[in-house]
Amino acid sequence: MTARDAAVQAALAWFDAGHFLTELSRRVALRTESQRSDSRDELLAYLQGEIGPTLAGLGFSWRLLDNPAGGVPFLYAERHEGSDRPTILTYGHGDVVLGYDAQWRTGLSPWKVVVEGDRWYGRGTADNKGQHSLNLAALAQVLAARGSLGFNVKVLLEMGEETGSPGLRALCERERRTLAADVLIASDGPRLAADRPTLFLGSRGAFNFDLTVDLREGAHHSGNWGGLLANPGTILANAIASMVDGRGRILVHALRPPPIPAAVRQALSGIEPGEPGGPAIDRDWGEPGLSPAERVFGWNALEVLAFRTGNPDHPVNAIPPRAMAHLQLRFVAGCDHTTFVSAIRAHLDGCGYRTVQVAPARSEAMRATRLDPGHPWVRRVAASIERTTGERPVILPNLGGSLPNDCFAEVLSLPTVWIPHSYPACSQHAPDEHLLGSVARQGLAIMTGLFFDLGDAAPAE
Repeated sequence: MTARDAAVQAALAWFDAGHFLTELSRRVALRTESQRSDSRDELLAYLQGEIGPTLAGLGFSWRLLDNPAGGVPFLYAERHEGSDRPTILTYGHGDVVLGYDAQWRTGLSPWKVVVEGDRWYGRGTADNKGQHSLNLAALAQVLAARGSLGFNVKVLLEMGEETGSPGLRALCERERRTLAADVLIASDGPRLAADRPTLFLGSRGAFNFDLTVDLREGAHHSGNWGGLLANPGTILANAIASMVDGRGRILVHALRPPPIPAAVRQALSGIEPGEPGGPAIDRDWGEPGLSPAERVFGWNALEVLAFRTGNPDHPVNAIPPRAMAHLQLRFVAGCDHTTFVSAIRAHLDGCGYRTVQVAPARSEAMRATRLDPGHPWVRRVAASIERTTGERPVILPNLGGSLPNDCFAEVLSLPTVWIPHSYPACSQHAPDEHLLGSVARQGLAIMTGLFFDLGDAAPAE
């Protein structure tokens, strides 16, 4: 057995003995809901009382960096082993979405890890406490195996990703020298499927916006005024229908992406999204002529996330005065989100919907990024994963979801390689969120093998 094999086997034995479950349970118990206005103390406790001491025990120096946006500080940690060794930047977020405690299935709680077969339930198990905890545990396993890593590591942990990562981009701009590295290797989001080790090299961007029609004060009886007063709900429904059709195809040219590059099409060929236990894919939804993989990884999607007019819970016979919808455009690299509002305004005006107001949502837009699948760091990481698992990982040019990857790819000019440890049906952001124990176990083996290999290898070309 090689030293690498021994390190991976030791990591699996550590996992099987329940040590990772103990660590994760302790972290999930901290109610780090960044969407709560009164959660600052819990968010700081995660950094100062949990992650900081863990990294200090691994020989890292750490400190808090002030948030340029005025929010919770960022945790920065570093272990330097030599100027002739590659430097890895890794990232994670310790904040979670709201727990929605009352909506979890009987016997489950968002703040306690409950194991039922292969499913480990708890808020943050998949997004993102479980994922960055696996990566930190893998670093610990390599250190235990040979006393050093063989490379330098910088860790950046934030507590605001679920509210759009306020301050992260400005922090990266301010701390370029501090955060300088050869590559970002981090974990978030889902694999293509639970049994398919996956790399993704960027993410679609996310731009949220509100459409509002506000015509008058108060509602008016639909019998006396129906046919005489414009209905905001009707106007807004038709305005949205002018932007995206009944099969999900985007109708506004300025919101559609450039043609899918040949390299991206090639990388996506043969990839089939979907997961047993997840929803069935609607084959006739979205842009015609594209495969499901191209629709979710290579194209834009315009989604209506919320629509309200009148009182949906208790309708009355009255024409409502106001209607509002919250929409989101997931967009790929090659699209400029700063042009979206003016493009939507021009489209609505051109269709005669001048009473429809458009405004960007309060959350920060996440930009789209994509790394060339042939990049040397991609080849290196993929080869290591194949050595550990015996199978070639799926390589996605970008994730279908959105991450603040632009901060690393654009501001820090780093190649970015993400190794997800979750799967599509994990109920991320929903009640009953869970991590699969089998995926977590393999993820620890993958990361231990990768970090062992990086310590042996010369810097990337």
